[in-house]
Amino acid sequence: MNQADFLQQLDEQGITLSDQQQKQLEDYFHLLVEWNEKMNLTAITEKGEVYLKHFYDSISAAFFFDFKGDESICDVGAGAGFPSIPLKIVFPELKVTIVDSLKKRITFLNELASKLGLSNVAFYHDRAENFGKNDAFRESYDLVTARAVARMSVLSELCLPLCRTKGHFIAMKGPNLETELRDAEPAIQLLGGELVESFTFDLPEEGGERNIAIIAKRRKTPKKYPRKAGVPNREPIV
Repeated sequence: MNQADFLQQLDEQGITLSDQQQKQLEDYFHLLVEWNEKMNLTAITEKGEVYLKHFYDSISAAFFFDFKGDESICDVGAGAGFPSIPLKIVFPELKVTIVDSLKKRITFLNELASKLGLSNVAFYHDRAENFGKNDAFRESYDLVTARAVARMSVLSELCLPLCRTKGHFIAMKGPNLETELRDAEPAIQLLGGELVESFTFDLPEEGGERNIAIIAKRRKTPKKYPRKAGVPNREPIV
C-alpha cells in the first residue's frame, strides 16, 4: 500500500490526515526501521507493508468505534506502539498509556514520542497482570486495546481489569475470532464485560482477514483478577 492509497482508503472512511499527521507517520516508519536493526520490534519493515499492516490496521479500530478524542486509552502489549500510537496521531487528544513487558520496547516508545512530538503519552515496563492489580491504574481507563496479543480468554483477564465501568475493551484480532469469543464468554462475563458487537473485514490489497470485538465493561472486575503473572495464559478462565 503506497501512501496515496493509504490516504485514499482513510479518506473513504471519513478520516483525513493533515500534513503534520502524514509526516508523523512517515517519521514513525523511518524510526521503526532504524530501531528494528538493533532490536526485534517487527517482522514487517517494507514500507508498503508497514503502512498497510501496522498503520492502516491500527487505525481501522476507528472504522467501527467512535473515538471522541479525549478518552484515556491503555494499550496492553503494544510492542512497537500498535494500535495506540497510530490512533494517537489521528486523534491527538487521546491520552495514551502503553504497558509492555519488554524494557527495550519502552525505550523505543519514549524515543518515538519525543521524535513525533506526542503529548499525554505514558509508557510502563510491566506485566499486564501486575499493572492491572495496581490501584493507580486499575479500572481507570475509558478504553483498553490489544492487538493480536493472546487468545480472547487470556486477553480479557489482562484488559478488562484496567477498564472503567461503562468503558470499553477493543480487541483487534486476525481470523477465528468467533471461536475465540465463544470460548472466552465465561471469562468476559466473570470479569464484568459484555460483548457489544464484533466486526469482520479484509485489509485492502489482499492484506488478510481482520476482526474487531468491542466489549463493554458493565460491572467491576472481582478483586482476585487478574491473577499472578503467567497464570492467565497457563490456566485460562473457562
